[in-house]
Amino acid sequence: MTATLITVAPTGAEAEASAVPALPVTLAQLVKTAIQCQEAGAAVIHVHIRDDEGRPTLSVPRLEDTVAAIREATDLVVQLSTGGAVTDSFGDRLAVLEAAPDACSLTCGTVNFGDEVFANPWGFIRDLYQRTQELGVVPEFELFDLGHVATLHRLLGDFGPPAGGHVHCDLVMGVPGGMPGDPATLVAAVAALPAGATWSATGIGRTALPVMLSALAAGGHLRVGMEDTLSFARGRPVTGNAELVERAAAVAALAQRPPMTPPEAREFLAIPPR
Repeated sequence: MTATLITVAPTGAEAEASAVPALPVTLAQLVKTAIQCQEAGAAVIHVHIRDDEGRPTLSVPRLEDTVAAIREATDLVVQLSTGGAVTDSFGDRLAVLEAAPDACSLTCGTVNFGDEVFANPWGFIRDLYQRTQELGVVPEFELFDLGHVATLHRLLGDFGPPAGGHVHCDLVMGVPGGMPGDPATLVAAVAALPAGATWSATGIGRTALPVMLSALAAGGHLRVGMEDTLSFARGRPVTGNAELVERAAAVAALAQRPPMTPPEAREFLAIPPR
C-alpha cells in the first residue's frame, strides 16, 4: 500500500456528553467535526447519532438529515453504524440502511462488550448483508474476534461479494471480551482474512497506539476517534477528534504512507456512485 485510509469514529454509543464535553453529539457538532477531520486527513466518517437529549438513537429521519449534512459540508465517505447501542433491536439496526449512506458497518458475530453483550446472530448478519447488496451500500466487516473471520468467509461463500465487489474489514481490538490489541493477534487475524481483502484496525482505549503502529507496519489502514478512545496520552483527555486524526496522519506520513483523500478512498473501497 502506498497510502493510508483513515476512518474517524467521532461519537459512538457509549460515552455520555455530560461526562465528555468534547464529544460531538448534536448535528452541528458532528458536521463541524467532520470538516475538521477531513482537513486533518480522514477520508471516511463512521457515524453514530444522538437524540435531543444526547442519547443514542437509530431514527431514520435523523440519520437521513445527518447523511445529507455531512455530504453537503465534506467529501467524506459516510459510513453509518448498524451496531447502534447494545440495546437496539435488530429491526432498527437493519432500518439504518434506509438512510442511503455510502457504506455501513457489518459486525460478523456476537461478542461480550464489557459487561454487556453485543448480539449479532447469523440470521441478522445474513439479512443485513443481503440488504446491503440490494441497496448498493458498501459494508465494512467489523471483526471483534478471530471466530468472526470464519463467519465472514461463510457470508461471502453463501452470498457472494459485497456491493462494489471489494471486501474491506476492520479489526476491532482491545474490547473487553474480544480479541486483544497486540501485534501477535493482529498478524493472526490478518492471515485468516479472505484473499484480496483489505483491512483497517481499531485499538480500543489503551491499545490505540500499539494497534496503530502494528497496523501500519503490517500494511493495514487505521480507524481512530472518540468512539474508541477518550485519552490522548496517560492522564491527558482527548480535546477533539481532529487531534486523533492528526496523530494518525502524522504516523502514516512517517511510515511513508500518507493519508488517502476522500476520492481515493471511494475508489479504494469501490463505493458505487450515487
